[in-house]
Parts: sequence; C-alpha cells; structure tokens
Amino acid sequence: MNINSVIAKTYIFSNKKLTAVAVLGVVLGMSIYIFMNSMMVGFDKSSNTSIFKSTSHIRVYKDDEISKPLVNEDNEKPIIINPKVVPVNNTIINPNLVIETILKQKEVTVVTPQVNSNVFYNNGKSQISGLAVGIKPDEANQMYNIKSFMVDGDFDLLKSNPNGIIVGSGVSQKMNLLINDNINLTSSKGVNRNFKIVGIFKTNNSNIDKTKSYINIASAQQLLKEGASYITDINVNIDDFENAETVAKKIENITGYKAEGWKQANETLMAANRMRKMIITFVSLTILLVAGFGIYNILNMTVSQKINDIAILKAMGFKGKDVIRIFVTQAVSIGIMGVVGGILLATILITILKKVYVGGDIGYFPIDYETKKFIQGTVIGLIITFFAGYIPAKKAANVDPVEIFRK
Repeated sequence: MNINSVIAKTYIFSNKKLTAVAVLGVVLGMSIYIFMNSMMVGFDKSSNTSIFKSTSHIRVYKDDEISKPLVNEDNEKPIIINPKVVPVNNTIINPNLVIETILKQKEVTVVTPQVNSNVFYNNGKSQISGLAVGIKPDEANQMYNIKSFMVDGDFDLLKSNPNGIIVGSGVSQKMNLLINDNINLTSSKGVNRNFKIVGIFKTNNSNIDKTKSYINIASAQQLLKEGASYITDINVNIDDFENAETVAKKIENITGYKAEGWKQANETLMAANRMRKMIITFVSLTILLVAGFGIYNILNMTVSQKINDIAILKAMGFKGKDVIRIFVTQAVSIGIMGVVGGILLATILITILKKVYVGGDIGYFPIDYETKKFIQGTVIGLIITFFAGYIPAKKAANVDPVEIFRK
C-alpha cells in the first residue's frame, strides 16, 4: 500500500461517524436503484407474458377501406367530404400463399391462421357475449403456449373433436360449466351450434377469461357461414419480439395486407410502461445523486478540516495529483463499501418480495434478480462517488501551502 492510500485510509477511519453516514447513503441509493429497476424489468416481463398469452408478435389482416372524398373534376373541390368505411369482405385472399410468403422471412418462427367470431354463450337461461377464436390447435399452442395455462381438461382433445371448445375460467364460472358439459353458441350471423367443453383455461387476465374461447377453425368458419378459405387474421411470431414493428413493415410490403406489431396493438399499455420507466429511472437516479452529494459534502468538510494537513503534505513535496488521489481513493472506498452493502440489501429485498403473492392478474410480486441492473447500478454508483470525491479533491490540490501557513 503506497503512502497516498495510507493517508486516505486514515481519513476514512479518523471520523467513523461521517464515513458511516456516507456509506449508508450509498447503500440506500444503490439498493433502491437496483430494487426499483429490477421491479421495472419484472413488471415488463409480467406484462409481456400476459399479452403474449393471447396476442401474437405480429397480426396480419385486411384493413378497412375508407371511401375517398368525391371531387369535382373541374375545380377539384370535394363534393362529399365525409368518408365512410367501405363495406367489403375482410377475408384474406389466398391465405395459404400469404402464410408461405411470411414463413420465408428469416425472422419468422411461427405462423398460424385464425378466425374470430363474436358470439353469445348460451346455457339454459344464462347468456353472455364473448369471442370464439377459431384456431389450428397445434400451431396455436406453439404460438401462445395454451397448454401452460390450462386448469382443467385436455387441450389435445380439441384436435380430435370438431365440436370441442375450450373456454375461459370466467365463462365456466359465470355459466356454471364443467368439463364434458355442453354449451350453445350463437354467432353474429345467427348460426346456433352446440359444443362440448373439453378444456378450461385461465390466463389471469379477467377480460380474456370472462369472454374468450377456442374452437377449431372449421367450426368458426361455419358459425360465420363461410368456407374453408375464410381467414380473418394471420398471426406471426418472430425470434425477437422487440423487432416486431420493423418486421411488420416488411411483411406489409411483401403481402399487401396490414401488418400490426404487438406494441402498436397495445399502445395504451405501452404508453403506461414508458411513463412507469421514466418515473422509476428518475426517482432511482435522484436517490443515487443524493447519496453522491452526501459524499461530496463530507469530503468538502474533510478538506476544510484538514487544510493544514494538506498544506504540510504539499510543503513536504506531495504534488496536486497526489492530493487528488488521496481524496478520490477515500471517495471510491466509501463508494465500494456502499455498493457492496447496496447489493446485499437489494438482494434481501428482492428475495422477500419474490415470495409475496399479490393475487389478481399478477400472481406473485413481479421481480427477480436482474444481473444487468446489478451491474448497471454498480457502475453508476461508482461513477457518482468518483466525481463526488474528485470535485473537492481538485479544491484540495489547488491549496497553496504558503497562503495557509501565513494564516
């Protein structure tokens, strides 16, 4: 250990109370930064998991056509300026060719067609509205992992039973339905058909569980009085869901159909997530900066108290950079102690909260040990403590021993 480090160590332990206060500030700042940012990542993961239980990364569909204003050919002034939705069939033409084209894209992992049918669920005198989703069971399970949130029945029975239906837990509870019970569906086209319940799922999203059901795609087409080529949506999953918007534009260009990324389809939720990230980042960084100001004030006070010592050191031949090293070493040492303590405290907090069941759509508290956030917090904490020590260190380095001795 060189003489600069020895002097820095002496300053650290010469006033243990001030050092303890500075370390505690960094501990709290670090732990809160890691905890809040890990919680933010946990909320994002929980939110995405919930979304992808029923939403694909990209949805391909035929968008509604809007009528153009009727224009007078002579002066090009609009005669009719109130555009309306053009009533055209929203089916995708030649869906198999579109699916093959999409599958050729290197980013794409799963593609499956879907038919959505607004229905009424009927059981005796009970009736509730909902959405029956026509799927190809194997492909849909590969995309949404439906088997993972099944709570009763067997998902595979949907493949072998053309009249099978898998309903949300909310639908089964509202209508007092169990496995092997029959349920009648009335479509928007007035078609009535009986189905046998082969499974019940629970996504923990109450809006989905109370309205949604899965049936075979052929059954959904029959409910809408359509043929085997009728497809309302083509759902696409890619290798990295964060690139969904970019890939969606690419698919839109090559297919001619509207392609919508999952973020675009959930704009309100995404806006709420961005606001949450901004607030958490601002609060956690502010707490770390406050801890840095604490170190700055303590070292500034130390410089004032040790001004004579600094003058003597410089008179003995210590250079300005040596003085800077002394105080920066003191600041970084406090920072390291605070960082270690902060990591330990954050780990304890995360461990405790991971076991807390909050219920509802969330389940257990959505937080985990995010290595990236631990590293990020450590780097930011050490940078702040370095500059918190460097500023008063520069002041100490500029001390003129002759002026001090004259006083």
